[in-house]
This record gives sequence, structure tokens and C-alpha cells, in this order.
Amino acid sequence: MNKSELFTELFNRYGAVTRARGCFLYTKKGVRVTDLYQEAGRAILGWEGGSAFTMFKNVLSRGQTGSFICEEAAVPRLQKAVSELLASDRTVFCFSSLKDAFDAGLALFPNETSVYRPWNAQNEKININSVSGLIVTPPLPWAESIYLYAADTKKLAENPDKLLFVRNAIKLPFAFEVAVTRSIYNLIKALQVRQEKDWFIYDPVLTKYWNREGPYLFPKVAQDNYKDFALHCLDCGILISPEYNQPSIVPFGADRGVFTKLKNSPFIF
Repeated sequence: MNKSELFTELFNRYGAVTRARGCFLYTKKGVRVTDLYQEAGRAILGWEGGSAFTMFKNVLSRGQTGSFICEEAAVPRLQKAVSELLASDRTVFCFSSLKDAFDAGLALFPNETSVYRPWNAQNEKININSVSGLIVTPPLPWAESIYLYAADTKKLAENPDKLLFVRNAIKLPFAFEVAVTRSIYNLIKALQVRQEKDWFIYDPVLTKYWNREGPYLFPKVAQDNYKDFALHCLDCGILISPEYNQPSIVPFGADRGVFTKLKNSPFIF
């Protein structure tokens, strides 16, 4: 099942989404759907976007939307934010697809590229700040695909000719770059606040169907049955990841009652 199919099923059941706040989608038929997909993690900090969208609107209001230079800095603000997030000096490249980001990893550090997930225990096990290349998805709830490739600046300097093999990197419009940067800082702040206690409270219902690692949910349901499971969850007012290998996410701040329908109408597998 792909995202388009699942969103069509969401529309067919509950109508168009008219508002999104926190981990909830509000539809035209007056139904509140609990979002465990969260745009593959882009909405993990909440759909409203907080200060990231406020700064985005402020820059737009100043008319800084052209191709001219809008800021002069020794260290670009996005690079500074990502370096702080990963606790290491990083050179940041932007891409419009995950494939292009991975291709950059193959060009720069073919055996030392990983995907960064916040609140992932693996980060601590592998000492994330020592990984040469990390693909970061900005926690900005935007439907367009933007991926960051964060390369170790010191290791990159040892062989700068590798940069010649990086293809399809893009330059973000200034307003969007400001929003992405602020979303990274918002994530840094959230990492200091959200803890295991915020996720395990839902375990009595969720761990029947998923293995949980931090806020990430990996399905116990067989892949052949996953589409039926996703539709069953949707009937219970829960939107899960449409892709089997893309984990769903525990809904931060939601009342445990949002899973009552799933609890009372279990999926048999």
C-alpha cells in the first residue's frame, strides 16, 4: 500500500482534512483522526509547525523570495543547526529525494552513511556523532520532500575531490531554509523533553500489533496482511504508516482513549 492509496481511503471515509494540530487530523465530516504516520516523521513535532512556520511567514512578508543573496554568514545557519543536532561539525547538502541523498552518501562515504532518527536508541549505540554521513529528514510538516545529507566536515576536507561526484544537490529558497533551520532547533529542544515515559503509556494496546523502539512502531503483522491492518486502523480512527518498512510513530500528547476503538475491535492476525 502506498501513501496515495491510504490517503484516498482516509478521504473516502471521513472527507477532506480541514485542519491538522499536534498528532490529529480533523476532517470535513467532523471526525478527529489520530495520526501515527506523521508524514514519515516530518510532523513528529506536531502538524502546526510552531515557530518554524512563524519564521517562514515572517520572511515571506519581507519579500525575500527571489534568487538574490538574503544572508551573509561565515557558517550557514542550517549547517550550524545540523552540526549542533549531531554534536559534530557537518557540511550540509540538500536534496529533493531520498534517492539523491543516498547517492550523495555513496559518492562521499559509501560505507559510512546512515539514516538519522531522533529518539532512536541506535544513535547512542553507534555514537552517532562519529558517523561520517547522515541523512536527516527535517521535522517540518511539509508535504514536499526535502532531505539533508550531513557530511563530516573534517573527513570531507581530507578528500575534497569527492565533491565532484555529488549530484542533484539543491539550494533551498531562503524562506524555506529559515523554516527548515528552525525546525532543527525545535527538534534539539524536544530531544531534551520527550522521554520513554511519554511513549510506554500506550503499550497495552500498541505492543499487540507493533514492536516499539522509542516512539517508533515496527509492525508484528505480516507484510501480506498489512494493508488490511492499515484499513482496519483507519476504520478505528487511526492513520498508520502506509509503508510496511516505514515505522509508525507513537502520538505524543494524545489521550490513551484514542485507541479505545482498536482495543474494542481487535485486528485478528
